[in-house]
Amino acid sequence: MIEGYDVATVRVVEDRVRAGLPPGALMQRAARALAQVVRDRAQELGARSVVVLAGPGDNGGDALWAASLLDGLQVTVVGVAARLHADGATAAREAGVEVVEVAPDAGQLPARAREALAAADLVVDGLLGIGGRPGLRGAMAAAVAAVPGTAYIVGVDLPSGADPAGEDPQGPRVRADETVTFGVAKPVHLLPATAPAVGRLRVVDIGLTPELAGERPVVERLEPADVAGRWPVPDATDHKYSRGVLGVVAGSDDYPGAAVLCCTAAVEAGAGMVRYLGPPRAADLVLASCPEVVPGPGRVQAMVVGPGVDARGVDRPDGEDDQVDRVTGSFAQDLPLLVDAGGLELLGRWLAAGHRRTAPTLLTPHAGELARLLGTVADGEEVTREQVEQAPLAHARRAAVLTGCTVLLKGATTLVVTPDPAVPVRSQADAPPWLATAGAGDVLAGLAGVLLAAGLAPLEAGSLAALVHGTAASRATPGGPVRALGVAHAIPLAVADLLAGTAPRGR
Repeated sequence: MIEGYDVATVRVVEDRVRAGLPPGALMQRAARALAQVVRDRAQELGARSVVVLAGPGDNGGDALWAASLLDGLQVTVVGVAARLHADGATAAREAGVEVVEVAPDAGQLPARAREALAAADLVVDGLLGIGGRPGLRGAMAAAVAAVPGTAYIVGVDLPSGADPAGEDPQGPRVRADETVTFGVAKPVHLLPATAPAVGRLRVVDIGLTPELAGERPVVERLEPADVAGRWPVPDATDHKYSRGVLGVVAGSDDYPGAAVLCCTAAVEAGAGMVRYLGPPRAADLVLASCPEVVPGPGRVQAMVVGPGVDARGVDRPDGEDDQVDRVTGSFAQDLPLLVDAGGLELLGRWLAAGHRRTAPTLLTPHAGELARLLGTVADGEEVTREQVEQAPLAHARRAAVLTGCTVLLKGATTLVVTPDPAVPVRSQADAPPWLATAGAGDVLAGLAGVLLAAGLAPLEAGSLAALVHGTAASRATPGGPVRALGVAHAIPLAVADLLAGTAPRGR
């Protein structure tokens, strides 16, 4: 598991480690690790010309010391600071590296800086570190704008201009191909507002881990290696009932496919049994696709409700009221529950009427659904999809607190947030962009529902399902488009790969 710690904690831990080392030793560790990554990447890419962008403070110091270690490459430093890190700048110059200094408020870059950047094959971004503010300004912004689109960018600790807390998406920033961070990950690397700018994340050891004992991360990410210890693998004593029976209330005359996708994913994910409740047309399609599914009510260990259900309340086709009643009736049951799509709107009304869920509950909205849910449970306050997309973590946290439920906010980076602010948020980014397709959420609902039925808590079920969902999508796509049903059918082999330790790491 990758654990991300907030800046204040990282500072405290670094100070503890630094106190037991000779002056400058911690920076030397960081610089050597960074230089090794740059050398490796330059060799892979055939890069010869390297430009190191160095800002003030320790982040710039790391970059300058690394520049002094890049023998065999053509290295130029463009330093944007009122005062560069003195020892780092001296080391770079003594190693024969040209250092072009630029005042931070300069109206334009010197010709030599523009020339070096225009010729760069690889750029090391050491302008701002975890102590920086979001957004780039002045000569820093100009330097980044001058980086050619063909250059490979390696961020130092974080992409300059990105919010270290991972919550503010505003302002110009570096978009790195790879980011090398020291000791531990930080929120900026894992949260959706900033993670797209990080690129490939490399966490290098500089001796902080022993001092992290007792510190609490603020964000976590499951990795493929974490699946084997969490996935409910049956043993010789198990039977279909002990493995978990999942009830599914999904689909409608307008959207029968949601029922097929949800039930298919549940069957492929290894449910002991799936019971389906829905209108005749959807039921017929479910049984044609999955003859293992049992139609009609019965005992279950968990339920998925809402995919493809029309919650409008007016002009519903004949028989749709039964489906709405089934969804609404599930809210008062003492069963683990996953609520998706139309079920979220119905749950919002139920909660706004003064009711409360006490059994484990996982909500799985996309940004638009979360905005509507918040508008319902927050006394009619208007919340837009754009607001949720701008601040996904803040809105997911608020929804979790207002509903008392765990919230899985779907997106390129999926968040899973509990109502308890002391519990680290889970952040998963395991799927290819091709997964942004109709029906993918129905597949995720069925997959996560199986894990709830097997007894996993909503936080574990949601984050584990997101990882497997993304892995299945990667397995299903040939490097191009993928359909939701293909993702559902890829779940068994994805799980097998993950359990065997042969699945690729997420993006």
